Amino acid sequence: MRVGVAGLGRMGAAIAERLIEVGHEVHVWNRTAAKAAPLVKAGAKQAASPADLATKCEAVVTMLTNAKSLTDVYESANGLLSVDAKGKLFIDMSTVQPHDEEALAVKVKAKGAKFVECPVGGTVGPARAGQLLGVAGADKADYAAAEPLLKQMCRRVDLIGPPGAGMSLKLALNLPLLVYYQALGEALLLTRHLGLDNKWLMEFLSETSGGPNVLKGRGPAIATALNGGDTGAVTFDIELVIKDLTTILDEAKARGVTMPLVQKTLEIYQGAIKDGWAPRDASWLPAYWPSKNPEK
Repeated sequence: MRVGVAGLGRMGAAIAERLIEVGHEVHVWNRTAAKAAPLVKAGAKQAASPADLATKCEAVVTMLTNAKSLTDVYESANGLLSVDAKGKLFIDMSTVQPHDEEALAVKVKAKGAKFVECPVGGTVGPARAGQLLGVAGADKADYAAAEPLLKQMCRRVDLIGPPGAGMSLKLALNLPLLVYYQALGEALLLTRHLGLDNKWLMEFLSETSGGPNVLKGRGPAIATALNGGDTGAVTFDIELVIKDLTTILDEAKARGVTMPLVQKTLEIYQGAIKDGWAPRDASWLPAYWPSKNPEK
């Protein structure tokens, strides 16, 4: 297929690389055009605008930062929907609130196009390997059209319900993980005096009933962060963690519920931002609270 990718941050770029690898003719666009250069070198074609991307491609995947970016890329004068989009497929993988996806679906369908929201679990490595976890929201016909492409990007993808449903589940799967990073940091305060090897400790905790999957995949990076070492390339920075927690709280407010754990965790992570931790990978977060509570 001729597939477009709009939004070439870490995840968007990795997805574009994956689509090139599995044989698609990939066209790319990003607001900062220079971000397309490595992908062009890898075989992608650079589009001049979102409108150009939509004109040239049968399907377009969007991976954008927030709801404003989503509106700009789809609905601006040179946006994806400014051209004849009839019959085209749009797959949005951004993380926003469910109502943003519901509204976008209506606008895309009004243009005679197909729309699937499919936010994903996973970071750059799984995206590059086609091993993401996809939670889709769409009508059944649109999902059927997108499923072959989604399966090339995801190790598992499920249709959760209509547009908005996938996003509700994505926020739900992010919440325990992001709160856990803080819980782990607090737990470490109880063992610090033992002088345990952090690599061993992460492996041991991953085997316990309280150890989530993240410890199996990111445990070594967390141990490196606890030791003050180099955790390698950033895959999901702390600023994005803040954005996702804020989105979760906005959705909670819209649904008339309170989330005190998320609220307190957000406040702590905002402290990490003030302390200059913004560019660090999320795997550093368990090290933040111990750094604020030096051993006596």
